[in-house]
Amino acid sequence: MKVQAIRTALPAPEPAITPQDLVDRAAAMRDVLRDTQDETDARGYFSEEINQRFVEAGFYRILQPKMFGGYEFDYETFFRVMVEISRGHPAAGWCLTLSASHAPVIASHWSEAAQIEIFGSSGHFAAPHRAVPGGTCLPAEGGYIISGVWPYSSGIPHSTHFFGATLLQTSFPPRVLHFLVPRGQYTVLSDWGGDRTLGMRGSGSNSVKLENVFVPEHMTAFIDKMGVGQDLRDGTPGTRLHGNPMYLGMLMGPYHAALTSPIVGAALAAIDEYRDILLSQNTFAPPITKRLFETDFQVSYGRAIALTDAAEGVLIQAMRKHMDYCRRWAETGVPASPEENFRLWGMLQSGARLACDATELLFQTAGSTASRKGSKMVRYFSDAQMYRGHMSSQYQTFAKYIARCNLGLPTGFLDL
Repeated sequence: MKVQAIRTALPAPEPAITPQDLVDRAAAMRDVLRDTQDETDARGYFSEEINQRFVEAGFYRILQPKMFGGYEFDYETFFRVMVEISRGHPAAGWCLTLSASHAPVIASHWSEAAQIEIFGSSGHFAAPHRAVPGGTCLPAEGGYIISGVWPYSSGIPHSTHFFGATLLQTSFPPRVLHFLVPRGQYTVLSDWGGDRTLGMRGSGSNSVKLENVFVPEHMTAFIDKMGVGQDLRDGTPGTRLHGNPMYLGMLMGPYHAALTSPIVGAALAAIDEYRDILLSQNTFAPPITKRLFETDFQVSYGRAIALTDAAEGVLIQAMRKHMDYCRRWAETGVPASPEENFRLWGMLQSGARLACDATELLFQTAGSTASRKGSKMVRYFSDAQMYRGHMSSQYQTFAKYIARCNLGLPTGFLDL
């Protein structure tokens, strides 16, 4: 398929920036992220100072269209950056990833007029997407009146908008309506951080409350993440506007990559911590020597490195496959099939599980000192457990959808 060339309206802050520049900037923030882990977790999200550094570094603009001041790089670049941030602090990485990854959704499915309004005069945009429908939605002249509370809105503390979903009950069957509300029209509830959860305490996963907020129709969209019922022969508003097949709006792969990347970062952080333990602590049985010389510790360390390398490889390869599907549509008109999307999801689940395995192995063999309150190893282990329990990480559940697609059976999957 042909896609039109982009029109430049808002220049990016650093037009000459490269993907590697962004990765290097993220890696350079590792020490400050680690030094502030305790206060970030206690607060529930990273500080305004750190957020400003993220803004200035360009992390929110990686996937944003060039037309609106973004760099319009690919998903591989974005998630390489997010892994580096998460290596400094997995919860901070989760918070940033879940607020910085949704510009392509807006760029894909919203009109040009809406995008001009959303990205604004500065081009800075950040919003979590709470894709599970909640609240109430009443049609009104020119839009909808929406009320309710949306929990687990990861990334909301520093966001410019709230990106939510609700059921439009007036349609039959009810349809999931996705909507965007600017900051100032919603309330961020103080229900995250501290010891409220086992892990991901600094992920900014607060609840968001709306009270009879009018949302104009042009700030809403019906999004088919699987592409089952969507006619993409002519693309989307985003492919026609921006000339980039990445803005076709296929979401399942990138959405789970946003959960996988912080866990890969957690595994890398655990490796760094374990290495420090090997270099600084002695064995507990004769002959007493530094742990780095003991074979058992070497085996655990080496296995964890191999598992994490594999996890990171899965993440990057999944995003390359996703971009291949986007380019295939541009060349042939064939979008990613439901099976291809489900297999990307399953692939990314497998990568995250490898990273969890690595983190848990290191926690289990690091010794009891590493399990004390305030230990970085406890933090990384706990963050991995939060992924294990996430509804999107339930690989046994999603495996049947892959099988049903492959066998030509109805999936029974409700596309939320």
